[in-house]
Amino acid sequence: MEEFSIKNAGVKVGLEIHQQLATNKKLFCNCNPIESDEYSIKFQRKLRASKSELGEFDPAALFESTKSKTIMYYANNESSCLVEQDEEPPHELDVDARKIALIISSALKSNIFSEIYPMRKTVIDGSNTTGFQRTMLISQGGFFNTGETKIGIQSICLEEDAAKNLGDEGSVRKFGLERLGIPLVEIATEPFEVELTEIKKIALSLGRILRSTKKVKRGLGSIRQDVNVSIKDGGGVVIEVKGVQQLDQLEKVVEYEAKRQHGLLKISKKIQEKNWIYDKEDSKDITELFSKCKSKIIQTALKKNQKIMAITFRNMAKMFGYSPYEGIRLGKEVAELVRFFGIGGVFHSDELPNYGVEEIDLEKLKKFSKINENDAFLILASPEEKIHTVIDQIILRIEYIKNHGIPIDTRLATQTGETKFLRPRPGAARMYPETDIPPIIITKKELLEAEENIPKSWDDSIKELETKYKLNPQLAEQIFDSRYIGLFEKIVEKIKTNPTFVASILCSTITNLERSGLNSDLLKNEEILKLFNLLEDGEIAKESIEIIFESIMSGKSKTTEEAMKNASIESVNEEEIEKIIVDIIEKNEGIIKNQKERAIGPLMGIVMKELRGKASGEIINSLLLKNIKKKLENTS
Repeated sequence: MEEFSIKNAGVKVGLEIHQQLATNKKLFCNCNPIESDEYSIKFQRKLRASKSELGEFDPAALFESTKSKTIMYYANNESSCLVEQDEEPPHELDVDARKIALIISSALKSNIFSEIYPMRKTVIDGSNTTGFQRTMLISQGGFFNTGETKIGIQSICLEEDAAKNLGDEGSVRKFGLERLGIPLVEIATEPFEVELTEIKKIALSLGRILRSTKKVKRGLGSIRQDVNVSIKDGGGVVIEVKGVQQLDQLEKVVEYEAKRQHGLLKISKKIQEKNWIYDKEDSKDITELFSKCKSKIIQTALKKNQKIMAITFRNMAKMFGYSPYEGIRLGKEVAELVRFFGIGGVFHSDELPNYGVEEIDLEKLKKFSKINENDAFLILASPEEKIHTVIDQIILRIEYIKNHGIPIDTRLATQTGETKFLRPRPGAARMYPETDIPPIIITKKELLEAEENIPKSWDDSIKELETKYKLNPQLAEQIFDSRYIGLFEKIVEKIKTNPTFVASILCSTITNLERSGLNSDLLKNEEILKLFNLLEDGEIAKESIEIIFESIMSGKSKTTEEAMKNASIESVNEEEIEKIIVDIIEKNEGIIKNQKERAIGPLMGIVMKELRGKASGEIINSLLLKNIKKKLENTS
């Protein structure tokens, strides 16, 4: 097994940034995009692929239709209407979304079109009730700088966000409609060649230009990076990797995908050396033959009345397990494809006997299918109605790898930084004109307004924060890049409190709790604001904030009041604090006798534990020191 060299692979990268816009309406209706998991409406649809105006099927749509999913939609009247349900035509384009898109295009020096034509992009995975996504090409060209590197802009589009995926249950896929139709811009960069470590900086720079407008949404899910990856010897094949949520993932994703592509070229060369041609006779039903197989996967499939099939690959011995680089195998490519159809049961010859499939089962199979030592095989467990579609797709994929090397896929980024098969890459037939919305004319007045509203640069915005709120540079960067910049400014303007303290709470405290596995999405802005109001009114101590955050972010409490009740937080006056401190001093006379005034260290821990969240550290420290001195004077 070789070591993969990213430098020798000649990797080119292009970014597609999808950023939700901070509007009060969706793109084509008046609904307020409120996140909610309470649904009062439920309906289902079955989406199918249809021909484009040129009479062609889009390959991605056609492939998705092979899954035969029933789509269940969940909605509520607060965040969606008949437009999202595809029971009413779209309304006029939202004015604010239009303005923001023009400002972003101007900020990136992109050439804005005088006429904008809404288009339909075929999407039948269920994420759009209509079977398409509405999108508009706003501008082309432009650039931005990251240090000394100039990154070109390919295009800027304004489009609808998709519905929220609520997961699959068997043949039913579920979506919530609260996100469907939220306006977002899609910014595609020109391909570039840089060191892996530079990719994150480039994405961060583009994100900061968007945030500088103060007209985009913040937080998890509001910005998403897709990345296009190609390699020098890949024959011009570009693989799109979707769903890179964290910038830290980018480097890993690009490296893995380049390694996968380079590995597939090596696998392709190996298969070409084999004399393999598929014959339909090489697929055999072995349901009866494997009826006594001890594999749990096989037995579970049999209980569900599924078929067990064996596919023989003549002269392909050792090819499924062949690994040119660590983690890159033909067997893995096949397993990803099979999982796409919701099927978990596939074994290949290079990993058997294993998983409960024993040598005796393999001997029976080899005899039944006339498999010799030069052959490879797959064992597949699947519902009968899917089995032949899945086999056809496996054969097509292996034939494509043999003849062309890298299949032209759209892939999905995983948490570990790998990529997995999502669907084939869409073709030109995917896009066609929107018939319900007339062309949008952009006036010279709008272009001038957009130019006038180009935001300050990120550097200038940071300097302004430092000066206005007396923040150090690091904290100014953290608060500006966080989802809480708007809330921070609101708190500081409304409540007379130290901006550095507010920024630290919103950045460090919440981030530390997130690192402990708690969910910051449960912590709503109104609850944070309420907390700082209570602090200003003297009803809680600073030390209470983290306790209340922890209670809400863990799901134990929904509101500040509920968190205070659950954590037994109530304001304690100085007289009560002093009484508790005196009692603790009496119980720990030995510590004071031995350590004198240094006893404040260990005693502070005891008192803070007793008064956690009920009094500030400054008051406790002051009263504790006063009473330790008093105790020492009385005992001398």
